[in-house]
Amino acid sequence: MATIHIQCIGEKVLVPQSELELLVKLAQRYEEITVQRQEDDVTTEDIMRLAEESGAFDFWQEEGENIYSSKDGEPV
Repeated sequence: MATIHIQCIGEKVLVPQSELELLVKLAQRYEEITVQRQEDDVTTEDIMRLAEESGAFDFWQEEGENIYSSKDGEPV
């Protein structure tokens, strides 16, 4: 009996490389299979697009409370 350790992230599952290879070998006993790998390298452009489209930084565009006045601080 083989034990496979997985980590669920939403609809996806992470499996250690060695255990994935075991699963592939077991599956190949019954039929020919192809493993399609998706590399997890995310480009800077993808991260920037995600940040822009997610609205995570929209608060910077909002009119904020003016908590300072000309009387605050010391003259330069």
